[in-house]
Amino acid sequence: MQTVLVAGGAGFIGSHLCKSLLGGNYEVICVDNFLTSEEKSISSLLKNPNFKFIKQDVSQSLDNLTDISSIDYIFHLASPASPNQKSPRSFINHPIETLLANSFGTYNLLELARKFNSKFLYASSSEIYGDPAMSPQKEDYFGNVNPNGVRSVYDEGKRFGEAMTLAFVRKYDLDARVIRIFNTYGPIMLVDDGRVVSNFINQAIKGNPITVYGKGTQTRSLCYVDDMVSGIKLAMLTSNTKGKVFNLGNPDERSILDIARLIKNLANSKSEIVFENLPEDDPKARNPDISIAKKILGWEPKVSTEEGLKKTIEYFKIV
Repeated sequence: MQTVLVAGGAGFIGSHLCKSLLGGNYEVICVDNFLTSEEKSISSLLKNPNFKFIKQDVSQSLDNLTDISSIDYIFHLASPASPNQKSPRSFINHPIETLLANSFGTYNLLELARKFNSKFLYASSSEIYGDPAMSPQKEDYFGNVNPNGVRSVYDEGKRFGEAMTLAFVRKYDLDARVIRIFNTYGPIMLVDDGRVVSNFINQAIKGNPITVYGKGTQTRSLCYVDDMVSGIKLAMLTSNTKGKVFNLGNPDERSILDIARLIKNLANSKSEIVFENLPEDDPKARNPDISIAKKILGWEPKVSTEEGLKKTIEYFKIV
């Protein structure tokens, strides 16, 4: 049985990835420090004999992982990811930790991959494109990022992590690849994570005003978590992906206002839609060009935005 280490494995996408890997007959080591995640996300996995949890900050030394004899794959998903400064889980409220997770954390995990000759995947983000001057965004677009704005701790952290990962490919011939995750949603999202889908759903089912920033003309492309996990696994497990960079997301681009209206309708909510000032450096467009993922991985999303949102709303009604 092959062994997989998932850094950030108690996070939203990470916990889904751990569950999927266990279903694929892998031994899974989940490493997380619960900075922006919670143990309840992996509570159902703790009884599985093939699942091991280690509470650890990956930006700190990993020399204490002495009882691990082999690691075949390392997925690095460890980082705060919410941009909403009103959320306690936001990278804006954890700026130094975010930078360290994507710098020292990436370096430490890459060195671990060198030690065990593991295949490595770095989970970057669509935020490396900043406020893009082109849409859809292709992997060869360098982006338009404010290097010292309030969001820079995440944007530049992810850009640095990509550079570090590909430096290990070039210098040490490490079998590593990069994925750029676009907006992802689904069950197990934490209620207070501060992301657009969870915010809108919470407000809609409670009958509270649905808060749209700016005029709501900025766009997002929403990918259901099952589709995202499928893409992440394919990026790691497909042959000839060493050194490659993949956009993973749903090219179904919609305005924020349209998403708010859709969630309101699907939740049968009577909430009023209200508008607040646009946050600093909020990107005006997010739409992935996934042609490379289609060609090399044979991957594209299967769950429609409407279907995925219905499932997510039902989940939020019972948590």
